[in-house]
Amino acid sequence: MTDNRQDITEEHWRQAKLIWDYHQMHHALRPCDVAIGLGSHDLGVAAFSAHLYHAGLFPHLVFSGGNSPTTAARFPRGEAVHFREHAIELGVPDEAILLEPNATNTGHNITLSRRLLAETDIHPRSVLLISKPYMERRSFATARKVWPEVDVVCASEPLELDDYVKAIGDDKLVIDMLVGDLQRVIEYPRLGFAIAQDVPETVQAAYEALLRAGFDSRLLTL
Repeated sequence: MTDNRQDITEEHWRQAKLIWDYHQMHHALRPCDVAIGLGSHDLGVAAFSAHLYHAGLFPHLVFSGGNSPTTAARFPRGEAVHFREHAIELGVPDEAILLEPNATNTGHNITLSRRLLAETDIHPRSVLLISKPYMERRSFATARKVWPEVDVVCASEPLELDDYVKAIGDDKLVIDMLVGDLQRVIEYPRLGFAIAQDVPETVQAAYEALLRAGFDSRLLTL
């Protein structure tokens, strides 16, 4: 574990918690026609997808994701492949899972999953997007842009920020990722990748303060 807490103040954690809470959509879980597990470094997405499948929330589950520089070493055969294997280990039947192994960003996750479902003659009216906790809002905004006709519900492991930091094992990296995802929420509508999301003043102020403090390793170059 990388312990960077000596470099992170209580005020930084307060600001990070504001952004963490903002990233989550707080949707009420309900049954959907399909679920899409969005690929990432976080195998908890696969585990929570399995949990929700066993809870009867959807009959079909797509795992979507190829590789990125941050996941190639952890998931050498691709995010979706490893997610699928983990879900099967947790009791999800193979026939319930569709594999989309090529997506390299959230827009691709949703667009390519939609195409795969159509090729399988599955045309959902509602989709449950399962992601990392701090990726809910970005996945929602992206889905509303690229697949506006479906009803979107977002879900992630019900973790507090402290628990997530312990699971990842790198304090500063987690805050960097929170800041980086918020930059994408802010900037992607202008680039045509997502619909706009209202950012409360307190969240905007926390974002700008963390940027000034150097939590910037996950920023896009715009």
